[in-house]
Amino acid sequence: MDDTAEVSARQNRQEAPPSKGSREPDGGDVPRDYKYEYKYKYEKGKDEDEAGENKDDEKAGDGGKGDKKDKDGDDGQKKPGNRTPIIILIVIAVIAIIAGLIFWLMTRNQESTDDAYTEGNAVSIAPKVSGYVVENRINDNVFVHAGDLLLKIDPRDYLVACDQAQANLDAALAQEASAEVDLHTTKVRAPANLAEAQAQLAQARANLAQSENDSKRQHGVDPRATTQTNVDQATTAVRSNTANVQSAEAQVSVAALVKETIETAEATLKQRKAQAEQAQANLAQAKLNLSYTDITAPQDGQITRRNVDVGTFAQAGEQVFYLVTRNVWVVANYKETQLDRMRVGQRVDIKVDAYSDLHLTGHVESIQGGSGARFTAFPAENATGNFVKIVRRVPVKILIDHGLENWPFLPLGLSVEPTVYFK
Repeated sequence: MDDTAEVSARQNRQEAPPSKGSREPDGGDVPRDYKYEYKYKYEKGKDEDEAGENKDDEKAGDGGKGDKKDKDGDDGQKKPGNRTPIIILIVIAVIAIIAGLIFWLMTRNQESTDDAYTEGNAVSIAPKVSGYVVENRINDNVFVHAGDLLLKIDPRDYLVACDQAQANLDAALAQEASAEVDLHTTKVRAPANLAEAQAQLAQARANLAQSENDSKRQHGVDPRATTQTNVDQATTAVRSNTANVQSAEAQVSVAALVKETIETAEATLKQRKAQAEQAQANLAQAKLNLSYTDITAPQDGQITRRNVDVGTFAQAGEQVFYLVTRNVWVVANYKETQLDRMRVGQRVDIKVDAYSDLHLTGHVESIQGGSGARFTAFPAENATGNFVKIVRRVPVKILIDHGLENWPFLPLGLSVEPTVYFK
């Protein structure tokens, strides 16, 4: 085998050079020149192999860069998909800002609250007289009209009281008539009594004068011409007539009080008239108490919280049921920060939570002259202790103008949401 061809074959096979003692298959020794030539070519081939490996590494590196570029290319294609949530969030934020701006523009002249309730007149019905209920014409939650008979209390005791009051009135009227007759009689009798007393006084004085003259004659004659009895009788007559004169003078003094006597008779008549009027008032009160046994509806409304039935003993002044009237309004407790532009007469739209189809309109009727906390049983005392500022609420009364025309009844205490329009 040619040496050059063998070296080339070994180089191609990348075989190691033969050792010093190695021999070819044909058994010949390796020449020295061939050994150096082979060593040179082997090292040169080794360097070329290393250079080739480096080139392969560079190519491999270039291939990695290509893969990276491909990956970057793939990432570049995926970037729009990754940015989609951010874009969506931005769009949502913009829409929310626009919607908030529109909402603010639409509601900047409005104030609403959910702290609002329907209110009305709940009339407490109580009997004015006591007694057993003998008739009941109502039931729970029924509608009644003004003047309808609701309850009837046993009237027998009050009928007896009426009869007694009527008898007392008749007696008082009779006494009044008698006093009136006495007055007329006194007006005639009193002057006549005075004249009679004066006449009796004149007669007594005449008798006295005559008895004095007789006594003087008896004492002036010769004792032999008269008797002691005649003298004594004349003296006694003088004394008796003197007493009669004094008595007549006293009667004249009494009879002279004609004016006072008439005034006394007039006062008696007035007293009898007053007694008759009192009896008349007692009769009227008895009849009024009798009428109170019929409990009627003071106005149109709905019966609520009835706690009475036939056989119940109703106490005077004790509540037996409520009558809720048709007159309904709204009391809205607005925050004090919402009252800056609120004025009486402004339009109000009202939504009722219980009835979604019911929409009411009204106006601000009045604003209470103080917050709800001011009129509590124990108002806050902010001058002592630590102070924590709390936003107060002020009740605003809203009258309902429209919306209840075709609605049968709106209960009290329902939650509503009023909106006040400032323009």
